[in-house]
Formats: sequence, C-alpha cells, structure tokens
Amino acid sequence: MKYAIADIGGKQYILNPGKIVTVDKVPQKEGEKYNFEKILLVRMDDSLLIGSPIVTGIKLSGKIIRQYKGDKIQVMKFKSKVHYRRKIGFRPYLTDIEVNDIKAVKKIS
Repeated sequence: MKYAIADIGGKQYILNPGKIVTVDKVPQKEGEKYNFEKILLVRMDDSLLIGSPIVTGIKLSGKIIRQYKGDKIQVMKFKSKVHYRRKIGFRPYLTDIEVNDIKAVKKIS
C-alpha cells in the first residue's frame, strides 16, 4: 500500500493515489497540476521513509478538481453581566485536490 503524509498550508494530510483531499485554498486554478512540496513521510509497499523534516527524492503530484467556498462557520463572543454579544460568520475558501501518483525519483533503500 502506497501513502504519504504531506504538509499543505500548515496542515498535515494523509494522501493515497486516487484520493480526493479538501485543503485550504491554493493559488493554482482548476484543472492545473499541483505538486506537493513538503512531503513528511512516504510508505512504498515494503519501505518507509521518514523525513527530517522533509523527504527528498519523492515526487507526489495531483490535479486541482475544484475551488469553492465551504459551509458557513459561526463565531460567537460573549461576556457575562455586561450584555456583550457578537456573532460573526464566514465561509472559508477551499480546494479539492485529487492525488495522482507517488513516484520515487531516486532509488529507495
């Protein structure tokens, strides 16, 4: 089983070939290729590579499926006894990325 753990926008995601992962907005447009830069761990069939802090010699590519606004998140502020209440909502920009393949650029031992 192949999988990798990558850092995208300060968050870590487990990535398998063929998996669609939802991340915070990335600057590329829909339909463009996306190369995962910070790969922290790679599992290739019988070998395990752990980076310190990142793994070199591995190419992990994907394709941007869509960019959209997520569901509304509501934030409340409240102070007791002084009748201070604030309700704020926002919709985060999200991106769906399909992981295509995990390739070794150099031989893994």
